[in-house]
Amino acid sequence: MTNTHTNNCEYTVFTTNTDLRMTTSTKSSTLGAIFRQRCPRCRQGGIFFYSIFRGFPKMHQRCAVCDLKFQREEGYFLGAMYISFGLALAIIALIAALLWAITGWWITKDLVWAVVLFLPLAPSISLFARVLWIYLDQTFDPEPPGLGNINR
Repeated sequence: MTNTHTNNCEYTVFTTNTDLRMTTSTKSSTLGAIFRQRCPRCRQGGIFFYSIFRGFPKMHQRCAVCDLKFQREEGYFLGAMYISFGLALAIIALIAALLWAITGWWITKDLVWAVVLFLPLAPSISLFARVLWIYLDQTFDPEPPGLGNINR
């Protein structure tokens, strides 16, 4: 907006920016990156060779984009076991509650069937817990970008 004075006459000129292109961020959302199993630092490189929802894939040692080392030390994924256990309990309880509400069976029968129905999900939940553990670890104790190349 510009105010202009000419010959005792005042008028205002409004200008608008016609370059209204949408810009995209290079980093995706955290939740989206977790479900796509992306690196927690750059959110571009994959943690696994292919999606955990397609089978039981191998993990990359490091991120191909930012060189973040995924397994910092031996026993690093011990915490992921606790996350996996918690996720398994929550999913089994949810399945058992749904079975109980639908069928009206005794809770022991519901629990047995819930565990049986959960078993095919166990490998994916275990690997998903690893992704969650890496994100949790990088949130509380991030590895600086320069340290990824030192211990190669």
